[in-house]
Amino acid sequence: MIRVTETIVLDDAEIEESFVRASGPGGQHVNTTSTAVQLRFDARRSPSLPNDVAIRLLHLAGARATDDGVIVLIAQSHRSQKRNREEALERLVAMIREAAAPPKKRRATKPTLGSKLRRLEAKKSRAGVKSLRRDRPGMD
Repeated sequence: MIRVTETIVLDDAEIEESFVRASGPGGQHVNTTSTAVQLRFDARRSPSLPNDVAIRLLHLAGARATDDGVIVLIAQSHRSQKRNREEALERLVAMIREAAAPPKKRRATKPTLGSKLRRLEAKKSRAGVKSLRRDRPGMD
C-alpha cells in the first residue's frame, strides 16, 4: 500500500513495472543490464482514485497518458534499478498529489482605475499617430 494523501491510498497491484535497457552513455554496463524502469498506472480504472482526481491527473500527465487512460513514466537517470524504481514511483505520487489538490476558483475582478486610464491614454496616443498619417487633400 502506497499512501499518497490522507484519503488516497494506492494498492501495489495497480502499479505495473517493467524493466528495459537504458539509453545514452554508460559503456558496457548499459548494454548488459536493464536498469531503466517503465511504470504504468491505469488512472481511469483505478478504484483508489476519485473520478475528479483521475480526470485532473490525466490532464496533468499530458503526453505521458495513453488514450486508454494509462499513465506511463520512464525513469532511467540512475545506474541502479532500485533508484530508478523509487524515482518513477516518487514522480507518480507527486503527480497524484498535485491532481488531488482542488483547483482554486477564479474570482471575477474589474479593471482598476489606473489600468483604465493607461488604456485610454494609449488609445489617444495611437489615434494621434494615425491621424498624422492621413492623406489630406489640398495640403500640397
